[in-house]
Amino acid sequence: MNYWLVKSEPAAYSWADFTRDGSTDWTGVRNFQARNFLRAMHPGDLVLYYHSVTEKQVVGVAEVTAPAAPDATAPTGSDWVAVRLRPRQALATPVSLARIKQDERLTQIALLRQSRLSVMPLKPEEFDVLLELGS
Repeated sequence: MNYWLVKSEPAAYSWADFTRDGSTDWTGVRNFQARNFLRAMHPGDLVLYYHSVTEKQVVGVAEVTAPAAPDATAPTGSDWVAVRLRPRQALATPVSLARIKQDERLTQIALLRQSRLSVMPLKPEEFDVLLELGS
């Protein structure tokens, strides 16, 4: 199993929107590195859902339910992909970016090293720390 973090602006598609919908195709990724991470996702992988821009906090856990497939929002024949996600659970306490920056166990997390990337891998221990902080 692999672990990931995806970012969404809550004004564009919030955790509440996601849980209301019950699942979604993670579309609109137009960064080559993030696209490659989407391609590496497999059903059963766990994903942390991060509200970017205004809130800057991890708010929930999702699961990959279908592997990468052509992104329906991209031009026909393009190389962009999307994965299908479903929500699993909200964190009891959202984990803020400030809290992440304070935790010595998370100094190498991709969220701090590549802050503009919208899809990124997490090490299993980073995932576990974030779950611990959110419980």
